[in-house]
Formats: sequence, C-alpha cells, structure tokens
Amino acid sequence: MFKSYLSQTLVCAAFLLFTISCKPGKKVPDVSNIKVTVEVQRFEQELFTADTNQLDVTMTQLSQKYPSFFGDFMGNIMGLPPTDSALIAIRGFIDSYRPVYQETKKLFADFTPYQKEIEKAYQFTNYYFPTYKLPAKVITFIGPMDALFTGSISSYGDAMTHAGPSVGLQLHLGKTYPAYQTGMETGIAFGYQVGRFTPSTIPVNVMKNVVDDMFPYGADGRPLIEQMIEKGKRLYILDQLMPFTADTLKIGYTQAQLDLCNKHEAEIWNFFVKNDLVYSIEPSINKEYIADGPKTQILGEGVPGYLGLYVGWQIVKKYMEKNDKITLDQLMQKNAKALFNEAGYKPE
Repeated sequence: MFKSYLSQTLVCAAFLLFTISCKPGKKVPDVSNIKVTVEVQRFEQELFTADTNQLDVTMTQLSQKYPSFFGDFMGNIMGLPPTDSALIAIRGFIDSYRPVYQETKKLFADFTPYQKEIEKAYQFTNYYFPTYKLPAKVITFIGPMDALFTGSISSYGDAMTHAGPSVGLQLHLGKTYPAYQTGMETGIAFGYQVGRFTPSTIPVNVMKNVVDDMFPYGADGRPLIEQMIEKGKRLYILDQLMPFTADTLKIGYTQAQLDLCNKHEAEIWNFFVKNDLVYSIEPSINKEYIADGPKTQILGEGVPGYLGLYVGWQIVKKYMEKNDKITLDQLMQKNAKALFNEAGYKPE
C-alpha cells in the first residue's frame, strides 16, 4: 500500500498555468457537477508544536488521531522500530528539523490552492473511474531529507500510505532552498531532482500515487518497449485527470528538455530502433532508458533521463488517436505488445 513516485498571487498564477497548458481543441469533459471533498490534515503541525518534555503523550495522541498514517510515518518514513528508542530519535528529529518546519509554515500557511487542484483532479478521476474509491484525506508531513538523497528505502517524499496520499513538505520548499543546494554541493543530490522540489509538483505527485494505486506497475523484466508503454499509459491517464496541468510537471522535464524531445522525436525513436533496443530484455541496458536520471548518457548532456517514459507516452497517445472510443480502463488492460503493434508509431 505504501508507495513512493498560499497567497492570492499563487492562485492567480496557477489559474494562468492551467489556462495556457490546455491545448487548443482538446476535449475536456465537464465535471463541475461531480462533488468531491478532500480533507487536508497537517500532521507536521501537530508533531512540531508538541511539548518535547511530554513527547510520549503527544505520540500516543497522534497514534490515536492518525491510526492508519502513524505506523507508516514511524516505520516507512522515519524508518524507526517500535521501541522506546524511537521516542529519542523523534525528539532529535524535531529539534534538528525545526528550521524546515518554520519554512513550511511560511510557504504552506494556506494549503487551499493545492487542495483545490487535487479536488479538481479527483473530479476527473471519478468521471473516468467511477468505481474507484477516492481517498478522503491528504496528509502533510515532514520527513528526513538526507536519507532520501542517498537513496535509502526508509525515507519517502510523497507517497500513498494506508491513510491515503501523503505529502512530504520537506521536498517542496523550492529549488533554491539552502538544504537542497548543500545537497548538490556535497554530491548527494542532483540538480534534476532539486528542480522538482517545488510546491507546484504537489498535486501532480498526489495524482501519480493515485494512478499507481489504481493500476500498480508490474512490467519489470519485460522487454523495454513494454516497460515504456506501461509507463506511458500512466502518463496518458494523468493527462486526462489533470488536463490543465503543464506537461513538464507531469513528466518531470524542464521546458527546454521537453521541447528538445518534441523537436527530435523521430531521431530519438530511430536511435532505439537502429540500436536494437526496442525489444531489449537486458536489465542493465533497460535501466538507462526506463529509470530516472539527469540525462540519457549515450545521447549527451541536453537529452533528459527517463527517455523511455517520453517515448512510451508518445506511443500511447498515437494509439489513442486511432482508438478514441476505448475507455481508460480498457487502455490499462490492453496488452502492451499489442498496443505497440496497433499504434503504428513512426514519428517523422
């Protein structure tokens, strides 16, 4: 179950972003009559305002108030065992991360803009997947940053917990936040990661976890093209659930990187074909194109990593252009190899 992947000015900026990122002629269903409500619970506020001299009392209260989330927070996010030593670790964490909490208080004093964007995406989710039980709550928290930078499995940012989507605010403080810069200087964080540590990625990450909750990814070990397409399916679903959100936020590229891929789509595909990569089953080779990273090493500095995600996305778009009567549920059930053969993907 547990998975990883403000002000009035911000609201206006978000509205402008939605307006310019919806492509002309794109058919977007009217979901205004679908009623959804998302309750936002601010776990970090209750944790960091606790009296550390009576922390045992606070932790008991939090475990009772957040019965589903508390276990995930302690075990998966903090990586702490259910022993008395965990209390000491939590006290130390609160003391050392208090500056992070103060920053989140300023930046996320009003979480409403993100809540509203998530609710809008939930309306589209209900429209396309009416039988899916939408999570009723979104929980915000603060978790450790250092372990995440070093790839520890005990630290998560945004995740689908047993309580529903949970947002690690420590990874949404803006790319210029000093701790991120220090991480890059010491070599434990990469610029391409830090560029995504912004408030604007919160709704997208929540919805990525919702999509993964509906359709758990299970294509590891399959030929590269099938892995590409399975990931591309999920991005296509995200397109429909967040039709007014910029593609850069959904795929995690900069605008320059996405423009480069769009301009050289044919050359990118020809690279996979000419190098016999399409049906590759070699994990070490496939990882280069299906795993996140700062760049696609063999193609040079300007080409982003995770290139297989981009290609899979384009193949699925091509398939759906030819099969616009297929439901999103049917798309997700479609065999990846058959989808590829029927798409006739040959960019020029």
